[in-house]
Amino acid sequence: MNKGIIMPDSAVLSLAKDLISRESVTPEDAGCQQMMIEYLEALGFECETMVFDDTTNLWARRGTAKPLFCFAGHTDVVPTGPLADWHTPPFEPTVIDGFLHGRGAADMKGSIAAFMVAVKQFVEQHDDHQGSIAFLITSDEEGPFINGTVKVVEVLEARNEKIDYCIVGEPSSTREVGDIVKNGRRGSLTGDLVIKGIQGHIAYPHLVDNPIHKAGPVIAELSQKVWDNGNEFFPPTSFQISNIQSGTGASNIVPGALTAQFNFRYSTECTAADLVARTHNVLDSQGLDYELNWTYNGVPFITGEGELIDAVKTAIKEVTKFDAELSTSGGTSDGRFIAPTGAQLVELGPINATIHKVNECVKIADLEKLVDMYRLTLTKLLSRDPV
Repeated sequence: MNKGIIMPDSAVLSLAKDLISRESVTPEDAGCQQMMIEYLEALGFECETMVFDDTTNLWARRGTAKPLFCFAGHTDVVPTGPLADWHTPPFEPTVIDGFLHGRGAADMKGSIAAFMVAVKQFVEQHDDHQGSIAFLITSDEEGPFINGTVKVVEVLEARNEKIDYCIVGEPSSTREVGDIVKNGRRGSLTGDLVIKGIQGHIAYPHLVDNPIHKAGPVIAELSQKVWDNGNEFFPPTSFQISNIQSGTGASNIVPGALTAQFNFRYSTECTAADLVARTHNVLDSQGLDYELNWTYNGVPFITGEGELIDAVKTAIKEVTKFDAELSTSGGTSDGRFIAPTGAQLVELGPINATIHKVNECVKIADLEKLVDMYRLTLTKLLSRDPV
């Protein structure tokens, strides 16, 4: 009986499967970077492992000249969630109807595999290319982001090793691969607020100071305040409360404190210092007894039209026949640590519909397209004959 011909996996599918099969839940790398090192050293890269506390990072570079083109990404993935909800085991990469299933398929082991194949193809065609190619890979992107890309960038800055162009492989696409290119991100600033009161029996209001009542006017003013009007690249700055806790659980006790956590996603029209000062002004104007601690998650950045965006948009057009849209929407990425060094930076990766969900998957044909997009971008920027 003819069972048909089983075709071997393509290069990008094979690498993606290898990466997904490694259980690299943040901050674990689970050998992903060692596999990359073996692959990249065979292409002439010098590889440097940087370990900071619980995080493994890879800096790999081919060449010493400028411009320096960097592919940036992460080998860590988020936890799987309930295993019973997965169609297939999350760390057993499985192909179903043209899609590769597994944790990290879209975010972002598929992109890393496409990086690697694209670079191999480019180097084989352009061994004497201009400039240098690098990989900046961390196992800390899905975690607290304190020992990953930010630390590697500090090392690079200390030795004046400057990235000129950078593609981060985050899943930027929405409906079709390449339809959206992220050319910037909003800043993120988190506040942890404690409003203090006086606890006591609810029947004796003259002996208590209710922090819940005191919080109401403050929340109203902060949530309705116009912080800025945005600009051509960014929407207006957003203030959102994510958590509020107060009360003892008893119906006859006024609590002694209320805690609230809020976040600003802010444009380049604001600075973190400005948002901090204006928030304190609101709180102080209410005469509150409070504590407020801030976490600076990242500054806003933007890459305007230039060599990198031109090359990326042209590459996408050649592969897909449509024009990519530039966007700064969505959350943060490790690009916020690289862009402030002066690098032109964009995010280009698979469709983001299943990231962080059970049954995460990526279309295999999209990985092949990403290989072509990345290789063509390299060709346009580093080839001695970019036509």
